[in-house]
Amino acid sequence: MLVSIALATGLIGGSEKSPGRRTAGEPAASATPDDTSPPPTAVPASPSVMRRSVPVRLRIPAIGVDSSLMHLGLESDGTLETPPGAFPAGWFTGSPTPGQLGPAIIVGHVRYVTPGVFARLTDLRPGDGIAVKRRDGSTAEFRVTRLAHFAKSAFPTKRVYGNIDHAGLRLITCGGLDADTNVFEENVVVFADLEQS
Repeated sequence: MLVSIALATGLIGGSEKSPGRRTAGEPAASATPDDTSPPPTAVPASPSVMRRSVPVRLRIPAIGVDSSLMHLGLESDGTLETPPGAFPAGWFTGSPTPGQLGPAIIVGHVRYVTPGVFARLTDLRPGDGIAVKRRDGSTAEFRVTRLAHFAKSAFPTKRVYGNIDHAGLRLITCGGLDADTNVFEENVVVFADLEQS
């Protein structure tokens, strides 16, 4: 499933016929870096946000995810890089680190020949917990607020990647597999908010 938006597109799904083909599951959205500029990263620590620290591990107990995190940037065409295989998941380095003000972005394949790290992402429900371990030893704890399916042709870039007034997390993968073409027609996005202590 590949995220495919000019600033975060190229998600992940990989077709059974050609696992490396970007068309088989990229989260489609059309955004430019100007449209999706991440929020400021230098934010003082407060009860509602955490200081910057790079994420190293993702755990989602409700769906059995326990994955290291690789770093993902942008391809030369402005689309989001994607993990080179079914595992691990990847953090988009152009987004805030999980726990900082703004939407941290983590993407993963739903399938890449074999089931991917986000194979069961659509099983998540509001209230489910997501833990992101950070390099400084802290853990950003999030709660799912909603899950949405978006047609790749109508990906709401600003809603997913745009500035928000709190620390949030977006998990993105592919969905809506067309059995005839073996292409994922949708992106699945899980929205989550940092738990307040």
